[in-house]
Amino acid sequence: MSLPPGFLDELRTRTSLAQVVGRKVLWDNRKSNQGQGDWWAPCPFHQEKSASFHVKDREGYYYCFGCHAKGDAISFVRETENVGFMEAIEILATEAGMQMPARDPRAQEKADERSELADVMEAAVRFYRLSLKTNAATQARAYLAKRGLSEADQDRFDIGFAPEGNALIGHLTGQGVSMDKLLASGLAAKPDDGRSPYDRFRGRIMFPIRNAQGRCISFGGRSMDPEARAKYLNGNETILFDKGRSLYNHGPARVACGKGQPLIVAEGYMDVIALSLAGFEATVAPLGTAVTETQLQLLWRISPEPIIALDGDKAGIRAALRVIDLALPMLAPGQSLRFAVLPEGLDPDDLIKAKGAQAMQEVIEGARPLIDLLWNREVEGKVFDSPERKAGLEKALREATARIEDRLLREHYEAEIKQKLWQFFRQKPQAQGAGANGQGGKRPFTPQSTFGAGGKGRFGKFVPPAVPTPEAMASALVGGDAAYADYLREAVILATLLVTPQVILSFLAPLEGLDLTTDDHRAILSSLLRHAEEEDAEALRAQVLQDVGAVALEKLMSLSHVTIAPPVRKPGNAEMAQQCVSEELAKLRAERGHRSELAVALDSIREDQGDDEGLTWRLGQSAEALGRATRSEAEDTAEYDFGKNGAPMRRNERNALDTLLSNISLSKRK
Repeated sequence: MSLPPGFLDELRTRTSLAQVVGRKVLWDNRKSNQGQGDWWAPCPFHQEKSASFHVKDREGYYYCFGCHAKGDAISFVRETENVGFMEAIEILATEAGMQMPARDPRAQEKADERSELADVMEAAVRFYRLSLKTNAATQARAYLAKRGLSEADQDRFDIGFAPEGNALIGHLTGQGVSMDKLLASGLAAKPDDGRSPYDRFRGRIMFPIRNAQGRCISFGGRSMDPEARAKYLNGNETILFDKGRSLYNHGPARVACGKGQPLIVAEGYMDVIALSLAGFEATVAPLGTAVTETQLQLLWRISPEPIIALDGDKAGIRAALRVIDLALPMLAPGQSLRFAVLPEGLDPDDLIKAKGAQAMQEVIEGARPLIDLLWNREVEGKVFDSPERKAGLEKALREATARIEDRLLREHYEAEIKQKLWQFFRQKPQAQGAGANGQGGKRPFTPQSTFGAGGKGRFGKFVPPAVPTPEAMASALVGGDAAYADYLREAVILATLLVTPQVILSFLAPLEGLDLTTDDHRAILSSLLRHAEEEDAEALRAQVLQDVGAVALEKLMSLSHVTIAPPVRKPGNAEMAQQCVSEELAKLRAERGHRSELAVALDSIREDQGDDEGLTWRLGQSAEALGRATRSEAEDTAEYDFGKNGAPMRRNERNALDTLLSNISLSKRK
């Protein structure tokens, strides 16, 4: 049914998310701040003892730092009560004292029809299940046994068998099901020439396709006849089933993902079953088609970063590239895809049988971000031995990133692409000639350019240094390895929180939004936030050790920068820890903001033919913020120089800038 404009807004206004969630959880009063509408509890969607489930009552949304479940009051009722959208609306409206709008008679009639067809589908499931145990299904049972599926496995997925002939029609019509319903459900088909209807599925192993609520909406059938026109056949589209809007194993995968498993997208029914039986229960598959926009949205509702698992053959790679083009306009901060490519010639079932579940786990853990596949698509197997070809590469990548609609994310992609291009074209050359590859001078391009970063080329001609990207120039201007400096600051913050956990709750907001440099640091921070209410340092260390492992923890605590940090040398000193974390967070923000300003200003300088007026002004503005965070450095005026317009700059920045601007000017004249 449709809802009148404003109904949902009023419902959300009248509904207290804390009250809705409070029926299912026990609040942690030590961590919660009732006056600010800030509530914490153990997550109702996965098993845990710590309070990692965060409810912001005033904003009306929740988020779990353990299983990443998120949503509003409507989604919470849907997930915990296992009801549909309209049913959740009715529950909340009743509690809020709001009267539901009158139902459209036509909509009610359609809902009743859907319910009746769902009952027909369940009757078909039972028939196919029984048919699998008959003599007619001997070959089908042998096939399933060969694939390693026990009877218990078959029961778990309701696998059945469709006999030859019109056995299903005869069975269901004998139980009073009309032919109209059999045709409407897609179980029967009617020839165009006017002949009698027939069973759509015959001589096939049957896989029920269920929606997120567990109702059977269609079937997929694998033929036992090697000469069949289609090895796999899905049901036709009906009022129950739209294959572009459905996922195989949707409901069980959503539950498993809510318990912390990564969401995996496989290619077919048997892949899903093999992965699920091997412990990867959060696995789904599209239904005989390439992934659609709607299916991507369904995936992102389950997990912010699904892993697309593809066979390592050409077809699998082509499928990945199609998904990239589809996904680019839909990407958003915290909403992307990763790609796990299996060894060539193996599907998930083959890999698990040959090398065990651990081999599959390694493939999943090695999943690559979308930007890596986008980059590889444009460079692999191509030669970039001329300015025109290099410009063509940059243009193709720019056109791809331009399709990202979210501005902030698009800027991050553009910055990453610029960095990749800079690294790609700045490497030293390999030996030239035909000896290495038999292709003469036309060798496949490797991440190495023809000339070095200046000096003489092959023919003795001077080649000016390549102009680096603004990001690389910004890193050069601030001096040293900026990423490593960030890494050390992060390490001090994490180690301080680990040895003095009673201060963690004071920094929840900035820590939740902290962008860390390594996976180890991200894992440690996630663990600290999950156990933020734990004030005993030894108990917290044990929890973090269990979450991230000994290697990551030992690596953190053994850094010399960490071992000499005062709050780490004096664990338990809350005042010292509070001051240290506050200062380090401020420095991180200031340094990163300063580098961002440098990158933006340098980009504009390159476009403005080397005039540094705007650059020094931008640097002066960001230097003020940086000086406030690193006061001891800012007070030393001897370290500062001034641009044409009087804006302050660090002296090392001024000197490096002059050199870089000269290189830019020289390159442009060439």
